[in-house]
Amino acid sequence: MTRPQNTRLGIWLMIATSAVFAVQDALSRHLGEATNAYMVVTVRFWFMAAFVLAVSARMPGGIAAAARTAHPAIQSIRALLLIAEVCVMVIAFVKLGLIETHAVFVCYPLLVSALSGPILGEKVGWRRWAAVLVGFAGVLVILQPGSGVFSVWALFPFASALMFAVYGLLTRYVARRDAPAVSFFWTGIVGAIGITPFGLMHWQAMSGPDWALMSLLCCTAVLGHGLLIKAYDVAEASAIQPFAYFQLPFVSLLGFMLFSETLRPNVVIGAAIVVAAGLFTLWRQRVRGIETPQG
Repeated sequence: MTRPQNTRLGIWLMIATSAVFAVQDALSRHLGEATNAYMVVTVRFWFMAAFVLAVSARMPGGIAAAARTAHPAIQSIRALLLIAEVCVMVIAFVKLGLIETHAVFVCYPLLVSALSGPILGEKVGWRRWAAVLVGFAGVLVILQPGSGVFSVWALFPFASALMFAVYGLLTRYVARRDAPAVSFFWTGIVGAIGITPFGLMHWQAMSGPDWALMSLLCCTAVLGHGLLIKAYDVAEASAIQPFAYFQLPFVSLLGFMLFSETLRPNVVIGAAIVVAAGLFTLWRQRVRGIETPQG
């Protein structure tokens, strides 16, 4: 039986998810400055691994069922890609700030479109390829290569977006044979194992208040993903995905209020181009989903 859809609730859940993820990013930036990206990501994945084990143990078949995968190598690559992506993103938060990092990172849906052909074998039409090129032009407006203000750190959010796009596509690939609980298990466990050596090598003392913020960061990660899962449960992904872009204004507001960040005109213009191109690709994906069953 098909579950009833509630698009309005799904939209509000996606907006709430965006707000929670924005708070998570602000906490990551502060803790990344107070300590280092490797330590922040290590503690996050330790918490995630403990949470995954607790949830898996309560499911039918227990931990053994959650660990049983048809794609062990790809699941491992997924998890390692995610920890690398998060580390690079936290470094970008510290070096560039929340606003400029997210202004570039929002290009990841365009990278998903561009890479869905070689990774998943999906057909990408000329319209979506045109949107990818327009979005890339928007990224260049933000980065301003060749100008005196360009920094190599500006490439970090683009690298993060690329890794996150590949991670998402590999998640869709393994979903053909693995249940979501299996992917969740491998992400948490392999991710924790992979980041731990780097976290221990860069371990440093942290103040009591920062440990409290670290605990809050872990909680926001669980809350954000819980809201996201619920949003996709009550509404079609194509209907609510555009509202994920609300994270950009939420992050900008926190950047202004907490870190005194500024918003350069080229960042506004470039981000607007990238978001517009991303919304177009989402719309085309939905149109193709409607047209395909009819031939």
